[in-house]
Amino acid sequence: MNNLQLHFSGFYNTPHLFKNEVYGMKPYLTLNTRTPVFNTLITKNYRLGQLVERFVSNELKQNTNIKVLSENYQVNKDKITLGELDAIIRENNQPIHLEIQFKFYLYDATLGKTDIECFIGPNRKDSLVEKLNKLKYKQLPLLYKEETKPLLDSLNLKLKNISQNIYFKAQLFLPYNEDKTFNNINKECVYGFYFNYNNLDKFKGCKFYIPKKIDWLLDVNANVSWSSLNIIKLELDAFYTEKYSPLVWLKFPNGEISKCFVVYW
Repeated sequence: MNNLQLHFSGFYNTPHLFKNEVYGMKPYLTLNTRTPVFNTLITKNYRLGQLVERFVSNELKQNTNIKVLSENYQVNKDKITLGELDAIIRENNQPIHLEIQFKFYLYDATLGKTDIECFIGPNRKDSLVEKLNKLKYKQLPLLYKEETKPLLDSLNLKLKNISQNIYFKAQLFLPYNEDKTFNNINKECVYGFYFNYNNLDKFKGCKFYIPKKIDWLLDVNANVSWSSLNIIKLELDAFYTEKYSPLVWLKFPNGEISKCFVVYW
């Protein structure tokens, strides 16, 4: 995969979604300083979520106070996979079970009354509420399964000594020309906006670029092959027909560049 350092930088620059406890879960916060070098060998093509796990691993391993004890441990019972423990680390002698998430969410005020209830994936799947509930009631409890005990024994860890945290980064998108004040969400995670496919003509003076999904991580830059709306519209038409909301980079006439989603809904 090319430009892994650029992908890693885009991931690393993305803020943590929560600064305080959420749904009774404590966020694991890493400090953004100078972007470290991504020095992990990647020998196959990863999906976006898998690549993020490699990035988190690389980030943690470059912290001298952290030792990564286990990664991607499959919890199985009777040949059935119950789930996976993303990571167990030791930081300053404190063992921590870490669950990792990196998401792209769009704000829809019609979905609920709280900030958290109003974020959903670009294709109307995988809402933030659903993800938090899955973390709380499925992924974090895996640590306490009898089937996890052999791992803890091999690491010489006692269950009562292990704390649990969620490593949750996200890029958020608001409706075009709208702003929002959040109570529970880190406002620094707002990366751009979204608009409906039927409003494309409002942006006919802009240049467009549609990155591959693995490139959604990248920070925007001007050095891509920009296209006019007339040229890009066939591709957007196909996405609309498939009920798929692509991430698009928009370059405005004044030179400003923004990430946005063109949604079918």
